[in-house]
Amino acid sequence: MRIIPLLTALVVTLGLYALVMERDSLLAFARGEDTTEFEDAAPEADARTEVADAGDTGVHVAVVAVHSKARAIDNAVVLRGQTRAMRQVNVMAETASTVISEPLRKGASVEKGDVLCELDPGTRPASLLEARARLAEARANVPAAEARLEEAKAVLEEARINLTAAQKLSEGGYASETRLASAKAAERTAQAAIATAEGGLTSTHAGIESAVAAVDAAEKEMDRLVLHAPFNGILESDTAELGSLLQAGSLCATVIQLDTIKLVGYVPETSINHVSLGSKAGARLATGKQVAGTVSFISRSADETTRTFEVEITVANPDLAIRDGQTAEIVIAAEGTKAHRLPQSALTLNNEGQLGVRVVREDKTAGFVPVTLLRDEFTGVWIDGLPEEADVITVGQDFVTEGVALDPTYREMSE
Repeated sequence: MRIIPLLTALVVTLGLYALVMERDSLLAFARGEDTTEFEDAAPEADARTEVADAGDTGVHVAVVAVHSKARAIDNAVVLRGQTRAMRQVNVMAETASTVISEPLRKGASVEKGDVLCELDPGTRPASLLEARARLAEARANVPAAEARLEEAKAVLEEARINLTAAQKLSEGGYASETRLASAKAAERTAQAAIATAEGGLTSTHAGIESAVAAVDAAEKEMDRLVLHAPFNGILESDTAELGSLLQAGSLCATVIQLDTIKLVGYVPETSINHVSLGSKAGARLATGKQVAGTVSFISRSADETTRTFEVEITVANPDLAIRDGQTAEIVIAAEGTKAHRLPQSALTLNNEGQLGVRVVREDKTAGFVPVTLLRDEFTGVWIDGLPEEADVITVGQDFVTEGVALDPTYREMSE
């Protein structure tokens, strides 16, 4: 019974050998083709392997190459984004009162300064009249305060004259010490009266300023009763309904501006240096409409999660055909660069898995140059990393290694 597992293992081993080593013959047999050509091809494959090491034997490997010259190409940054209204404002109430105006319905066009909501004034007009009356009263008190100050100054002058006379009479022995002391006391009293009058005048001026502030506050409160459109735009919501109570901070209406619109996208950090303010840009909306504009804003700070930079493009929208929040495929023109256009089959990988091309060096040996893929088109690929002119191997590059002697045949790219 132990022979069965041995036979099973042998069959599996033979099957794996056939699948791995004779794969081409098995596929040809399955298709009903003649397998002799694959048997003949095996020596050729071995010959190619030997030719790959021909650099040490003096044998030159035949390859096909092209003379490639760098050409200037337009570059672009492609990203996805969305449209955004140029401006959007929620007009809020700044005071509490009841709406007394008829509502405007969403979708209506408004001009800057149009009335959106009007509130019941209540007792605010009376408060304004009271504040104005207090201001007039405060201003009327100014002449009396100034008169008291002038009177105090006159009394002080009289007291000083009397003091001088009393001092002279006292020096000659014609006035008593009591009279001199009384004159000095009168002078000090007059000085105190001046200080009091000056304080009264300052208080009067302060009362005027307070009354002015009260009038300004009352007038500002009256202005808050009427809410206006801040700019030309469209109502995105109905205005507050007639009779509804608005508190400070309650929404009256939402106004958006769409005659100029923004395209907002996010550029990867690897491409942000290719975008500059004022660059031309275009976009295709989800509806198929194509628009054009210029870059008006580039974020200086990357998003912490995506490591991308926000970019805004300003686009004219006079007919309001572009709506807020539409998906857009954005293309931003970048500074042109020089690149080589080669067949996609010319690309290969080195032993480290690095993308590049095989080139024919001046000494007719094979070399590897790492490249960067810029654009993939139907006619070929545009790559960067090669010198201004290079002889690039397009046929046989996978059968040569670094330093192998070559026998190149050149052809034109158009062939």
